[in-house]
Amino acid sequence: MSDFVQVSTATETREQAVRLAESAVRGRLAAGAQVVGPVVSVFWHRGEFGTGEEWQLLLKTTVERYPALEAHLLEHHPWDKPEVFAVPIVAGSEAYLRWVADSTEPDA
Repeated sequence: MSDFVQVSTATETREQAVRLAESAVRGRLAAGAQVVGPVVSVFWHRGEFGTGEEWQLLLKTTVERYPALEAHLLEHHPWDKPEVFAVPIVAGSEAYLRWVADSTEPDA
């Protein structure tokens, strides 16, 4: 099992995504984040088909820190039921993964 994950969410604006990224990284819940966008989303929402532009937020963290990061994103996200999920990082450079681990230590 991987010790590292990439966490994804999306927001309506770039500014919202940057705020979430900054608060998560400052809180050492994620080592780093990228804001990508705008991206086009196609979805079902409240029983209706829709499309829209969103800003994707990708965060790197450890499996151990994921629950705290998820709670933070859900608490501070502008949407009631935002997409928040993690996928395992199955491989990565040793130096990078060490940086992720060191950067997410709560008492660092």
